[in-house]
Amino acid sequence: MGTPTLVLAIPGASSGENALRQADGAGAEGGAGDAYGIGQQMADLIRAYRPEVTIRFGCTAGEEYRLSEALTDLGPQEGHPVRGIVIPLLTAPHPAVDRAITTAVEQTGADVRVTEALGPHPMLAEILHLRLTEAGFVRADRMRLISVVAPSTTMTDGVLVGAVGGADAVSAAGVTAVLLAARLGITVLPADLEDEAHMAQVLDQLRQAGCTRPVIAPSVVGPEFPDERLSELERKYGVRVCAPIGADSTLAKIAALRYAEVLNTLGVQTPPTTEELPAPVGSRHRPES
Repeated sequence: MGTPTLVLAIPGASSGENALRQADGAGAEGGAGDAYGIGQQMADLIRAYRPEVTIRFGCTAGEEYRLSEALTDLGPQEGHPVRGIVIPLLTAPHPAVDRAITTAVEQTGADVRVTEALGPHPMLAEILHLRLTEAGFVRADRMRLISVVAPSTTMTDGVLVGAVGGADAVSAAGVTAVLLAARLGITVLPADLEDEAHMAQVLDQLRQAGCTRPVIAPSVVGPEFPDERLSELERKYGVRVCAPIGADSTLAKIAALRYAEVLNTLGVQTPPTTEELPAPVGSRHRPES
């Protein structure tokens, strides 16, 4: 009783057909890159780490399933230090999404705190490594401090970590790129997916470093940079692209940590470390809503 509601701010608009509602653990609806579908999946994954918390989500754009609807009944209430904690479902700062969140909070008068984006964070490199492995572009095992030559033409010898959101997002992607390079033992560089000149420059740097099989690893959740735009980059630059981060249990763990950090500033609890977070309880053990 009184625990702040966790509200996920999903970038972009949804194309789903179901009304925005409090997440109740139902299966995701909508495509993997659809804002509504990702919202449902992420709410379910975060609930595995914070089963005692009410979790909602809303989109920052479009006419349906808006973030403002998820914030409507979270006005100030006596005895509550804060009614909700809004977590942007982003891997880096994104000015347009940040403005949309601020507008939704102001319009509804919600008594909430807004956290930083989910990145930069060391675990993002782990997720991108997994996506590259799933596509068959890199080894599944962790390779550090040595140079590994790709044994076949299907594996990459250079990775571009793609960012969306401007200079600050590229800077955050740079942290992920360094950590990913340490894991893979190959050249990894960050680039702005929305800046053609920067993309061309970074791809040229990869080629100068001896890369002949570059791959773009989008450091985005998904809705903020749709699949069709990734396909355009693939055709334009003649490179391969792995899947974006999407709804992921590791990303949910980072979101749970962001929530705990705010509770700590309110004096409600001491934030757990990654190791101290409880193991996911799973849908079979989830309390009835």
